[in-house]
Amino acid sequence: MSSARPLWTPSPERAAAAQLEAFRFEIEQRHAVRLPDYAALHRWSVERRPEFWAAVWEFCGVVGERGERIAIDAHKMPGAHWFPDAKLSFAENLLRRRDGRPAIVALDERGRRRTLTWAALHDEVSRVAQALREAGVQRGERVAGYLPNGIEAIVAMLAASSLGAIWSSCSPDFGVQGVLDRFGQIEPRVLFACDGYAYGGKVHDVRERVDAVLAALPSVQRCVLVPQLGARPSLAGVRTAQSWNDFAGRHAPGPIEFARLPFEHPLYILYSSGTTGPPKCIVHGQGGTLLQHLKEQRLHVDLRAGEPFFYYTTTGWMMWNWLVSGLASEATLVLYDGSPFHPGPGVLFDVAQQEGVRVLGVSAKFLDSVRKAGLRPRDTHDLSRVRTILSTGSPLVPEGFDFAYDAIAPDAQLASISGGTDIVSCFVGGDPTGPVWRGECQRPGLGMAVDVFDDAGRSCEPGAPGELVCTRAFPSMPVGFWNDEGGAKYQRAYFERFPGVWHHGDFAEWTVHGGIVIHGRSDATLNPGGVRIGTAEIYRQVEQLDEVVESIVIGQPWQDDVRVVLFVRLRDGAELDDALRDKIKRRIRENATPRHVPAAIVQVADIPRTKSGKIVELAVRDVVLGRAVKNREALANPEALEHFRDRAELA
Repeated sequence: MSSARPLWTPSPERAAAAQLEAFRFEIEQRHAVRLPDYAALHRWSVERRPEFWAAVWEFCGVVGERGERIAIDAHKMPGAHWFPDAKLSFAENLLRRRDGRPAIVALDERGRRRTLTWAALHDEVSRVAQALREAGVQRGERVAGYLPNGIEAIVAMLAASSLGAIWSSCSPDFGVQGVLDRFGQIEPRVLFACDGYAYGGKVHDVRERVDAVLAALPSVQRCVLVPQLGARPSLAGVRTAQSWNDFAGRHAPGPIEFARLPFEHPLYILYSSGTTGPPKCIVHGQGGTLLQHLKEQRLHVDLRAGEPFFYYTTTGWMMWNWLVSGLASEATLVLYDGSPFHPGPGVLFDVAQQEGVRVLGVSAKFLDSVRKAGLRPRDTHDLSRVRTILSTGSPLVPEGFDFAYDAIAPDAQLASISGGTDIVSCFVGGDPTGPVWRGECQRPGLGMAVDVFDDAGRSCEPGAPGELVCTRAFPSMPVGFWNDEGGAKYQRAYFERFPGVWHHGDFAEWTVHGGIVIHGRSDATLNPGGVRIGTAEIYRQVEQLDEVVESIVIGQPWQDDVRVVLFVRLRDGAELDDALRDKIKRRIRENATPRHVPAAIVQVADIPRTKSGKIVELAVRDVVLGRAVKNREALANPEALEHFRDRAELA
């Protein structure tokens, strides 16, 4: 899969100046060890995890009282407890500056641009925190956001966190049932909601949805409406609501009374995005989230104070939580709310050029869409300040690597990162001191005992695909699931397959370079003739064809075996005739294996995806097999499922 030479290698000067290199040197000096390269540092970080995580705390300057003990039962998974004597505030760590430099720049597709300095951010959080306290919000209570990716969402989260409350959010494109499936389980006391949002050139009024949500959420005692449709939101039709300014404006800004809490005190509740049942409510602790994000952003991304840091996301995706933590590194967050393709497919590159973005984060699907549109952003935009490109959400195919280096930023580090909502962070990520190889995630994360297991629980050799696992405990493991007394659901979700080992559900393989290739979700893995095939291997081939916009593949039970079924969405004017079918099959056979070749190829008008942009193979399989699809509200376009129902081609 990889080329004979790396696509990118940092200059000796750049590698030497990386924070990762300073951290490695500090470990060598403090612990009298020799760690000549990343592989040696990673081994040490896994074998000496308490010392490693203590070093991350010190190197990143965590604000708080660390305490003497670093870990209790570090050998247990689950069951380990990190920094049991620590007291800290997540919000305090993100608000460590208070000056006139920009903390947040927020843009949207309507051309609006707002800037908030560190001092102004502190003052706004102070006002909202006072208002929440006056509303009776206590430690451990839930505060929810039904908000776009803007300044108010960050302010409300920080204000809630400063009190010790738990934050949870959905983006405003969720329908009523999708919101209730999530917030109905956690019973928030306060709901921050918008009156509308803009996407794809259209303005969507969501006040009726907000009213319906409030009618079904008796736990909500206060609803705060954030204006998006006009300067002051109309409260008509929204019961028990008051405007943001009325809620916070009666309080004068002042010092924030940060509640310093235990390391494992709940900070966030995130939700699984699957469509096989009600979303799991995953509770993440404030200390583990902070420490893991600082490690990833400072050491793996080399994020620095004052740098514009942009990730295209919504408040319903874990990358929003990850992006916001950039404040702890004193970076300037760049937010964008709206479609990544409106008013044109280059809008995110407009943002990167305008704001001088240093770290640019997008999804693999976005990069593929830009490539398919025939764009060459480096020819139309000044992207010379982009130092690092981050890609996640789904596997980035090798051709995506080629495209990024040829058409976007030839001198940038391209880091394909992978983890998930389950750990609100990454298992594999970037190495700013090492090369980028085509099609590979650069390295396992420091402190993360990542491995690839076969079905018998044995480590796989490079090139042999298997299950992505983590064999030792780490601080950003969930505190638990909400309303999971005794932890039975949590245990089943991650530790049933390999007891004592985190089973993540990704199909992956090691490479000869020490990197990792992710082939997609293992629960969607195909198994024709008993041979496991990652779906990403098929997508990579099919979506190179000009006629194919996107595709989705499933395994269909067939004659006591499983056959591969491929659905394709074609360009306007293209037709799935025998010639195109043969072309697709030939492409797959020649570049993968004959076992990858689909037994049936079917044209569809649209492909269903979650609100974070992930295609939903399991939901499509359920429709094809005549099963009910649960949690349809997790989908951005649930109507697309009807294209797969009762297809004569599959009978």
